[in-house]
Amino acid sequence: MSVNPKIDSPDALKHKLFSPKDAMKKNAASISRKEDPFDFVRVLLDGAIAGAAAGVVVESALYPLDTIKTRLQAVRGGGQIILKGLYSGLLGNLAGVLPASAIFIGVYEPTKQKLLKSCPENLSALAHLTAGAAGGAASSIIRVPTEVVKQRMQTGHFASAPDAVRLIVAKEGFKGLFAGYSSFLLRDLPFDAIQFCIYEQLRIGYKLAAKRDLSDPENAAIGAFAGAITGAVTTPLDVIKTRLMVQGSANQYRSISHCVGTILKEEGPSAFLKGIGPRVMWIGIGGSIFFGVLERTKQILAKTRSDPTS
Repeated sequence: MSVNPKIDSPDALKHKLFSPKDAMKKNAASISRKEDPFDFVRVLLDGAIAGAAAGVVVESALYPLDTIKTRLQAVRGGGQIILKGLYSGLLGNLAGVLPASAIFIGVYEPTKQKLLKSCPENLSALAHLTAGAAGGAASSIIRVPTEVVKQRMQTGHFASAPDAVRLIVAKEGFKGLFAGYSSFLLRDLPFDAIQFCIYEQLRIGYKLAAKRDLSDPENAAIGAFAGAITGAVTTPLDVIKTRLMVQGSANQYRSISHCVGTILKEEGPSAFLKGIGPRVMWIGIGGSIFFGVLERTKQILAKTRSDPTS
């Protein structure tokens, strides 16, 4: 029997074993394996972009309500608030809100996804609570100075953000930018954890009941509900945080406990609910806008990534 050299020769066998088609499959598999470790980075970056967009939009839209709330909480006794300059400090605040929101969601999203993969399904609420607190803690390094400068400008202490930073550091030192840091964490870690947990759990329940993905108005409505409930519950903590942040070098309150005791003694328990109306309205509407923009931006990023030619 004769041997066909085109089929049975060593060169032909080598060519058959390492055909271009096989090489393409091998390269594709190799590339796929190399991309897997970067999923965390992708989720972080997508979250940061979506968070920054949502934070800037909601802050710009609702800044006047936030200013009214701050002035109501800062005034002592029966003092009157001023309804002028409701956008005072907005631009300086946006310079801090953008990176802070990016860090928050950039930490929240990968932390949430990692925990959801590790935890049993019936403990998903714990994953959302933990991820919300983690995002709040990570972003606090920017959120606290931003909040201090914003609230000092809202209450008429300074005319511009650069002047505020310069004078606060000159009079109170660098630590002045972190005035009320402990009270901020006391308010915002529970707030972030509760708000995002309520939002995520309601979305899960709604999707199971509807058996479909949620629309933008539905995401916004759930965000509004989560924000309003959380805003109302944490109003007393917000009053304490505001008093500590706006006191400046006067140091009327030495600590959180001293602040609580002084407010109770001088103004009564009702003072801890000051600004609850504007706060609930602001955070309710803000939750609607924030989560609506957040989910829409995440969808756009996912679509762009899956269809790079579009």
